[in-house]
Amino acid sequence: MSTTTGARTGTPLSPPPAPARRREALPLLWRLQALLGTYLPLLILALLAGFSWWLVKNTPLPDDVSAGRVLRHEPDYQMQGFELQRFKADGTLALQVRGREMRHFPDTDTLEIDGIELRALGKDGTLTTAQALQALSNGDASEIRLQGDVQVRRYAQAQAEQQAPQLEISGEFLQLNPLLEQMRSHLPVTLQAGQGRFSVQSFEYDKLSGQLQFHGRSTASYPPRHQRP
Repeated sequence: MSTTTGARTGTPLSPPPAPARRREALPLLWRLQALLGTYLPLLILALLAGFSWWLVKNTPLPDDVSAGRVLRHEPDYQMQGFELQRFKADGTLALQVRGREMRHFPDTDTLEIDGIELRALGKDGTLTTAQALQALSNGDASEIRLQGDVQVRRYAQAQAEQQAPQLEISGEFLQLNPLLEQMRSHLPVTLQAGQGRFSVQSFEYDKLSGQLQFHGRSTASYPPRHQRP
């Protein structure tokens, strides 16, 4: 199967509820913005490049024979217990995608994956993992949503999963926009970076502009520093 870049335009997913009105950022959150500015670009690129590549390569093109039919919201194909891998030129693993079940709906040109797990290895040797109860994407992977018990982690090395990750994002919803290089959530999210733990009502990250914004009530906590005797 071959795919021509730009030949398909994905159906936009219905927008999630608007985030709460932004409040003044707490001083500690400024530290979070500076800290995440180091890790989020690499994390978002690993997820977006890996997942969008997999979707475009493995989503069949619509059948011209069925173009005139009235489509119902029923899957035209599905896969169960699948695992797909992508390798680098030197033979090392670059991307791994697992799922319990995948379904494609031709009426909306959307793809649903239950029990998704992703592993992406960066060029710098870092490892990014992501898992969620479900992933939802439109046909050209221009919008990807992770829903239900979302866990995204970034490690300094591929063999460092037994150690604490450099960055961890957890929540019930995470939306990725590969073309715009954006990551956002309109639901509460917890971010763990180093010793700092941050809880935000919603957030938006735009790689192109370098802006990281928090909305609603946000809290941050750091362990107390050891006082000198």
